[in-house]
Amino acid sequence: MDVLGIHVPEDSPVFLAFLSVHVLAAMVAVVAGTGAALVRRKGRGRHTRFGSAYFWAICVVFASAAALAGMRLREDWKLLAIGAVALAGAFVGRWARRRHWSGDTAHIVGMGGSFVAMLTAFYVDNGRQLPVWDRLPTLAYWLLPAAVGGPLIWRAVRRAGRAESVGAGDGREPRVGRFGGI
Repeated sequence: MDVLGIHVPEDSPVFLAFLSVHVLAAMVAVVAGTGAALVRRKGRGRHTRFGSAYFWAICVVFASAAALAGMRLREDWKLLAIGAVALAGAFVGRWARRRHWSGDTAHIVGMGGSFVAMLTAFYVDNGRQLPVWDRLPTLAYWLLPAAVGGPLIWRAVRRAGRAESVGAGDGREPRVGRFGGI
């Protein structure tokens, strides 16, 4: 069965229901994660709202992925493992912020790594069916999201560290600009 040019391996109503929830939650996670990263001013406000939406969406993505993998574990265990990494990263990123860990590194690496893992799972599962990606070797589906996301995360950590050192002692929590909190 094909939906919008993407092959769907099962056509049972239960599978399709979980898949619909999964796809919708993943789309919310992509938009919210991108929004959180692109908001100029980090901290309370839009960044926090986008971040919370991303966190809860990734929770739904993982729960629905677990249900889908339970129906096709032999084929989907790798996707479930990547989903667990995405969920763990989101938990670390959220926990770091909620528990006021010093610095922004754990938050940035956790949330950014979670986002990269989510995209990796998407490309591993769907890359061979996507224009341009269908011409790449399978290994690229595993490595390209990290190859692009890793340097962006590293840049965000560096910028956050510089902002903290510049803002030290002035009584205000420093915030970084565009792409500073991926």
